[in-house]
Amino acid sequence: MTEKQSQQLLSEQAEQLDYLRRILLAPVYDIAVETELTHLNKLSTRLNNQIFLKREDQQPVHSFKLRGAYNKLSSLTEAQCIHGVIAASAGNHAQGLALAASKLGIKATIVMPKTTPDIKVDNVRRFGGEVRLVGNSFNEAQAASIEYAKTENKTIIHPFDDTDVIVGQGTVAKELLQQLPNADIVFIPVGGGGLLAGMAVYLKQLSPNTKIIGVEAEDSACLQAALAAGKPTDLEQVGLFADGVAVKRIGEVTFDLIERYCDEVITVTTDEICASIKDIFEQTRVIAEPAGALSLAGLQKYAQQHQLNDQSLVAVLSGANMNFHSLRYVSERCELGENKEAILAVTIPEEKGSFKRFCQSLNNRVITEFNYRYVGEPTANVFVGVRLSGDMEERQRLLKQLSNANYQVDDFTDNELAKLHVRYMIGGKSSDTAQNERLFSFEFPEHPGALEKFLDAMGELFNITLFHYRNHGAAFGQVLAGFDVNKDKEDEFFEHLNALGYQFEEATDNQAYQAFLN
Repeated sequence: MTEKQSQQLLSEQAEQLDYLRRILLAPVYDIAVETELTHLNKLSTRLNNQIFLKREDQQPVHSFKLRGAYNKLSSLTEAQCIHGVIAASAGNHAQGLALAASKLGIKATIVMPKTTPDIKVDNVRRFGGEVRLVGNSFNEAQAASIEYAKTENKTIIHPFDDTDVIVGQGTVAKELLQQLPNADIVFIPVGGGGLLAGMAVYLKQLSPNTKIIGVEAEDSACLQAALAAGKPTDLEQVGLFADGVAVKRIGEVTFDLIERYCDEVITVTTDEICASIKDIFEQTRVIAEPAGALSLAGLQKYAQQHQLNDQSLVAVLSGANMNFHSLRYVSERCELGENKEAILAVTIPEEKGSFKRFCQSLNNRVITEFNYRYVGEPTANVFVGVRLSGDMEERQRLLKQLSNANYQVDDFTDNELAKLHVRYMIGGKSSDTAQNERLFSFEFPEHPGALEKFLDAMGELFNITLFHYRNHGAAFGQVLAGFDVNKDKEDEFFEHLNALGYQFEEATDNQAYQAFLN
């Protein structure tokens, strides 16, 4: 070993010991509570492993964020506190910071987008924070918070990329080791990386044989992107269902620690998250928010993929601040995540008795959904949901069975457009505009009048040929829209779309659209 390598090793060891000391001495229990480690009996039996849930939903703000916020505020000097602290947040960091500041007698200002649900705004105020509603997106709120900090001499409290915040979150690992010293694998949710970094640096020093796995939402995997690039990098866009981890860029400080102390990172789908929300509710009667159920979804996926047996597996339930209106969406999607439903497009003859013959071919499987409309053609497409047992291979067996019965089948179980929009729109195809129709999905911030504003922005330059919008109680609305676009108008059309400022993606080639709506 060279002298430079030796010095680097000593430096890393000193950093490890410093984190360990600071986590052990963190004053978070002035306000936070030691949360339970709950054994999930039914899930343990189902997966043939011992499954535990670290219950951060039991904190006064129903999220682990209180730990890091309080530890950071406790470290500030009087000069840093005199004008108060500020943060941009639409979620758990806002509530944690507001309560922590109230406890320490510090004025806290939280800048939130105007789109933030009233329940979160009211909670921040209830915990003693001043709320300023600015802009229609987190980026606009964040830019405003930076400006307020400069003009009002306030101290910015970052939600994750801060050493004191990381230390506070690391206290979750301290409790976990006391409750279960011999955990085989710990699954930790990842947004900006504060919780994973804090827990990993602690666990790897005191329990080096414990495997640490970070879990990301498939549509906001900023850590995987950073690992691939070798440094933090921006995602072009992030999914918003698991809003607590909808982060475009992993933190610089957090990434350095995660890269050294985390063993593996996996991703899960929205449907898998919904299935874990259901599992948590059934076994604890707690309604986890999507980010809160993220790590359990990763645990289940990893255990099944690697055929784990007789191991102690822990998932961190990081939060339970669920918007009630989102439960409709969760209930619709959870069975897909449990492999208990298949969504199919099946071509059947357009003749009497064909429905009955198709049902008979399912061999008494339960049909959960059946959509059809007569359009006068020799064959018909039906959109059908079929109940499955949860066996990972059963869907493939069903597809083969229908194929052997001479049905043409397309599997839309993993087709997001089909699940989010098309299943609600079955009603025949358009014959007048089919050759010129272009299909696009849009996202826009939800707030009163948001849909009207979206339609107003679209203008009347191009004829809308198809439209579907459904409010799921989320921060962002999702629209599917078709337009009649002549070839000679394509450039003008895309200039118009780009000028709108909405996030959009073309979906004209999507199989579900082609099968049912084009």
